[in-house]
Amino acid sequence: MATRCRHDPTTPHNLFQDDPYLSPRTSAEFKLYSLSQESGRAAAKYFVNANPKFFQKDFAQPQIPCLIPEDIEPRLEEVSEAALVERISLRKVKAAVEMYDLLLQSGTAVSMERTNELLDLICLHGDRDPGQKDNPETEDLETPDDPRRKKGRQRKAFDLLRVIWRENNNAERIFNLMPMRDEHSYSALIRGMVKHGAYAKAFNMYTDMLNNRLVGDVHIFNAMITAAPELREKYNEKWELITELLKQMSEQKVQPNLLTFNAILKGLRRCGSLARSQALHTLSEMKAMGIVPSLASFDHVLSIFYKAASSSQGQTDILQEVISEMVGKSFSCQDPDDVNFYCSAMRICLDTKDIEQAYRVLNLLGVGENWRLLGDSYQQSVYYGRFFNLLCIMEHIDVVLKWYKDLVPSVYYPNPQGMKDLLQALDTDSRLDLIPSIWNDIRSLGHGNKADLVEEVLSLMARDKHSPEVQEAFATCALDVKSVFDQEDRGRPSLEWTAPALTHITSLLLAGNKSQQAWGMLSLFKTKNRVPSGGLLEDFLSSCKISGSSQKAVELVQLSAGFCMPATTKLAKRVKEEFELTEEQKVIISDLEVAAEAVE
Repeated sequence: MATRCRHDPTTPHNLFQDDPYLSPRTSAEFKLYSLSQESGRAAAKYFVNANPKFFQKDFAQPQIPCLIPEDIEPRLEEVSEAALVERISLRKVKAAVEMYDLLLQSGTAVSMERTNELLDLICLHGDRDPGQKDNPETEDLETPDDPRRKKGRQRKAFDLLRVIWRENNNAERIFNLMPMRDEHSYSALIRGMVKHGAYAKAFNMYTDMLNNRLVGDVHIFNAMITAAPELREKYNEKWELITELLKQMSEQKVQPNLLTFNAILKGLRRCGSLARSQALHTLSEMKAMGIVPSLASFDHVLSIFYKAASSSQGQTDILQEVISEMVGKSFSCQDPDDVNFYCSAMRICLDTKDIEQAYRVLNLLGVGENWRLLGDSYQQSVYYGRFFNLLCIMEHIDVVLKWYKDLVPSVYYPNPQGMKDLLQALDTDSRLDLIPSIWNDIRSLGHGNKADLVEEVLSLMARDKHSPEVQEAFATCALDVKSVFDQEDRGRPSLEWTAPALTHITSLLLAGNKSQQAWGMLSLFKTKNRVPSGGLLEDFLSSCKISGSSQKAVELVQLSAGFCMPATTKLAKRVKEEFELTEEQKVIISDLEVAAEAVE
């Protein structure tokens, strides 16, 4: 069916087709609705598994596995190795540790195989049950006087919130209780320590393994190579530690795999200028060993060669070579970092303003199931946002609008900056007449309350004079913008009237022959304590002259005098020269003119 049915760019993602009422209109709604859908599925699955007695009848032939209740709570209560195996399979970390302790207290020996499985479980989840709702640990990963905390890379927010490796946790305690330990035992602890940030302890554990005349496996070396850059400060020291591990790997006759080379490339990203030559050498080694690079391999290479401060020619050449290597190939996920490639490649295209390479990167997604490696909804939004930004800079507006219709809202919900880029593209190619339709999209995308974006829309419409039809459309659009300022939406910040916004809307209403609404805007200047510009009052006076309304002209001069504007004298002289005034109106104008001159 996928080959027969064409993609409909006017509809949201097919994830939401089952309920059109819940079709998202904004990126925030996309995230909310998709998470709600997954949350509903998880809740339904939990209810089925927690209450299997209500779901005993199975009418489906053949059976549908996902509709059959699963065991989520241990059934074996007696103290036995079988009960331990059950708790490990259910990923009940605390329950499995308690059962292990009960077995030791009862004098029952636990086999090394089962103990290693328990260590795998504890180290994977950081000695916590999966999905535990406790507050994440935030204490230091190493000792407080660790010099690495004073220098080098700053810690990110993620580093402060992640699960840490606590001193003498259950994994270390059980490991120390084991009468015999093999490579699997050491592998579990080393990989767990690296995963949860205890890099120095991981190296100490590796040294202890070597002292016990055990040989590491490829998973141990992959973890150690990943941890190596964290233990050294200087670039050459980082690389020397990585090469030392590779030598030991060769001496122990351990065959590297894809993740080994990816760990090397990832470490090289933090080795400064020496990384470029070593990265190419690493790729050559991969090819010599018959290992096909994954998307993560290419992502690391691009990150090594691409530096924003250096010249872009060499970087573009590297990107071209990488894309040429990938053309026509379908990739599967082999490394957790595979999903970072497309965002990184499109970022380079944007920074180097290379639209041709951007199209080539986009075409890679159409091969096989490469689109699955685009990442989560946030990464997809970043990817398409960078592509759309590049289109707005480099392509003609007709091409930009074609892509805009193809991408929005099916795969991309532009953020305020994306809509600003589109407005600038309209301005560059003199297609400001399309702004009213773009404004409708801005409101539907939920960006109508973004002050800077609204100001941009108004300033572009009010800047130049256009044909009467366009000015009328602009005036209607300005009234719609005014309604956004007037409305009060609970839970969303309301827009605050500014002098430029009031001026732009008023001038657009005047130019669009909506004089009554324009005069109504003048009262808002007083209400909101804003001062109109002299040019706006001149436009109002010209409108009064066309309509022949001398009374409105007098009121305009009074309004200007009320704001103590320097333009009051000039306006009063124009009214006396261009309008037929009554004696009473002449006296009012003369008094206002004298008062204005006295103030000046």
